[in-house]
Amino acid sequence: MMDTREIPDVLWLPLPSLTGQTEAQVRGTACIWCGKPIALVDPTAVDLGERRHRSLYGHYSTFPRGCRTCVYHAALGHLHAHALGCTGCREGEEKGGHCTKGRALARLMKEYAL
Repeated sequence: MMDTREIPDVLWLPLPSLTGQTEAQVRGTACIWCGKPIALVDPTAVDLGERRHRSLYGHYSTFPRGCRTCVYHAALGHLHAHALGCTGCREGEEKGGHCTKGRALARLMKEYAL
């Protein structure tokens, strides 16, 4: 079993389906959410990590990136949706509750705050 403390925060962030994404969005030269072009050396781009996918012909990887605004909003939306069903998030640290995913999404929101 993988130690969840070793998972980078961005990998907890669910991404939109590849269906309907442009080639630029899948390659990481455009934001995976809004489609805004991102230069390869753009300091405002957020590397969302390698994502592995399965196809009829085997596996392949994508290397999506997002703009800071979209990463913030995605983390906020996913944290709210996740916390509704997560006992650890609802109880909070003060009551002994803890949730690795919730903390990771909260850190992403803080790091990419508008």
